[in-house]
Amino acid sequence: MTLDVIGPGFGRTGTESMKRALEMLGFGPCYHMYEVLPHKERFETWQAIYDGTITPDWDAVFDGFRATVDWPGAYYWRELAVHFPDAKILLTYRDPESWYASMENTILSILRDPEKATGMAARLRRDVFDGDVESKAHVIATYERNLTDVQQAFGPDRLLSYALGSGWEPLCNFLGCDIPDAPYPSGNESASFHTKTEKLGDQREVSGDTA
Repeated sequence: MTLDVIGPGFGRTGTESMKRALEMLGFGPCYHMYEVLPHKERFETWQAIYDGTITPDWDAVFDGFRATVDWPGAYYWRELAVHFPDAKILLTYRDPESWYASMENTILSILRDPEKATGMAARLRRDVFDGDVESKAHVIATYERNLTDVQQAFGPDRLLSYALGSGWEPLCNFLGCDIPDAPYPSGNESASFHTKTEKLGDQREVSGDTA
């Protein structure tokens, strides 16, 4: 199995809903941060990849998966696009102000907390946001730069820029799928984010990884 879809969009751009949508369309299982946090071996592998202590074997990392969205894979979209040259690029995005408001209620609150921003979160803060998660202007500029970089790297034959809330039609047209007889999935609202991540963190601690 190889990756058919690569998602370079940042978290809080509808990535969990997109994960579920791709799986409903047959592009599953779809990799997501939620496939990393509860699994000690995957968690440690990504930390080593971020730190540069191992050369990633992308076939092994994504073995058994047909798609990937969200971090940590999104950070490596350039490498993944080269390694999986036939994969479609699916860039999820939303209005920058709306994105920042969602980030501030969820991911940024973790990255700004010294007690929580350890392990994977510390690497996300360092590598994606250059260590600065306090400046709104810097955080939004980082987000917008990623959108521009992705959109300049690929043509329309390979890239779909998918705005949050666009529903099935653009996605199915891009992937050549019939539109399902079911609503486009929704979930992972800010209100439920912390409950879910805390549960996953508890599972990781049970597995013996508290790094």
